[in-house]
Amino acid sequence: MSDRALFSPDDLAAGERLILRPWRFVKGVVALDGLPDDGWTETAFAGRSNVGKSSLINAVVRHGGLARTSNTPGRTQELNFFAPAEDALYLVDMPGYGFAKAPKEKVKAWSALVRAYLSGRPTLRRVFLLVDSRHGIKPPDREIMAMLDETAVPYQIVLTKGDKISVPALEAVTAATEAALAKHPAAFPTVLATSAEKGTGIEDLRATLAALLRD
Repeated sequence: MSDRALFSPDDLAAGERLILRPWRFVKGVVALDGLPDDGWTETAFAGRSNVGKSSLINAVVRHGGLARTSNTPGRTQELNFFAPAEDALYLVDMPGYGFAKAPKEKVKAWSALVRAYLSGRPTLRRVFLLVDSRHGIKPPDREIMAMLDETAVPYQIVLTKGDKISVPALEAVTAATEAALAKHPAAFPTVLATSAEKGTGIEDLRATLAALLRD
C-alpha cells in the first residue's frame, strides 16, 4: 500500500530536488555530548536490528554506499548523521534495538543512547520507526512506541522489505499496523510500505522529508 495520494506532484518534485543534492556522512555519535548543536531539523531512522535501516537510507538518498549495510545484526553502533548540501537537515541512522551480536554491556550502552536521544532531542521532528513487513510490530517496537508516546515525539511506521511478501499480505499488514496506531497519540496515522530493493514507497518517503524541512 502507498500513501501517494497524500502527495501532490509538487510534493514529490520537492522530494526529488532534496535527494538530487550531494549527501555526505557528517559524524558518528557515541554519547549525547557529541550531538550536533547547530539546530538543524533531524529525522531519525529507528528499528530492530537488521530491519533494513541503512539500506532504506541509501535508497532514499540514492547513494548505495552512504550508510553502511551488513547482514550482521548490530553492525551500526552509533548515531550516524547524514546531510545534503545546502539544506539544514539531518538523517540519523540509529543502532538497532533488540537482538545484536555484540557483548551485552555494549548492547546496553547502545540501547541507553537510543532511548536518551529519542526522548530528549528538541530538534528531532520525526522518527521513522522501521518494522519488517514480514513480521509486523513486535514487543521491542511496542516499547519504543510507548516511550515516544510518553515523550510526545512524533513518529511514523515504515514497513520495510515489502518485496519479500505478497501484495495481499503487505496490504493486510499495513492495514493491521494502521489500526494498531490508532491507540498511540504520537503516531502518524498513515503507514509507509517500502522496499529498498524495488524502490516501492521511496518517493513518498522523500516527499515526507522535504515537507518536514519546509515546515
